[in-house]
Amino acid sequence: MLILPMSLLPPPRALFLFLTAAIVLLVIPGPSVMYIVARSVEQGRRAGLASASGIAAGSLVHVVAAAFGLSALLMSSAAAYSVVKYAGAVYLICLGIRKFLERPAAAGPDDIPPAPLRRVFVHGVLVEVLNPKVALFFFAFLPQFVSPDRGPVALQFLLLGLIFSVTGLASDSVWALTAGYASRWLRGNQTFLRRQKYLSGTVYIGLGLATAASGVRRSPVH
Repeated sequence: MLILPMSLLPPPRALFLFLTAAIVLLVIPGPSVMYIVARSVEQGRRAGLASASGIAAGSLVHVVAAAFGLSALLMSSAAAYSVVKYAGAVYLICLGIRKFLERPAAAGPDDIPPAPLRRVFVHGVLVEVLNPKVALFFFAFLPQFVSPDRGPVALQFLLLGLIFSVTGLASDSVWALTAGYASRWLRGNQTFLRRQKYLSGTVYIGLGLATAASGVRRSPVH
């Protein structure tokens, strides 16, 4: 088992600033939160927690990528950034189209076949992995708290990224539980049962379009 020494952490004041900034960024609803909320409303708290776990696992991919330089590649290569961005956008839009094409919901919530939690988890991983803004965030945010004087930079990236991912899982789980609790009423509402696939599909397609339209200002590549 990999044990990361605490000496790799920033000084207490810098660590407090890191945690504060991370919490502020995590509580602001973004694409990942919207995905978790949509899953929770659609299928309940267990699916919401599964999607939150998938998001957290996907963020670990970006942590490892940041530690070993892939984030730098995405920042320096417009082509690499575009490939990842549009792949994520297409995936989200396809999820939305599939929702629109689903058969109408039956009269009762017990008749709605739930998606396997494993599939929900994998979808969460893909949503996060295919979100280039997460990679760009780690590239821009984590280096501010990394110093070669404290030891191997890659290990510092890993440790800070793990802290951020665990904090994100806790925050996303609150969203999942809250939306899942509300889903009991929503799924028992006949109007919602008839329209929920359009609501979920619109959320997914909207996230895909927002991802495709997103852009990041970067200095020219030399």
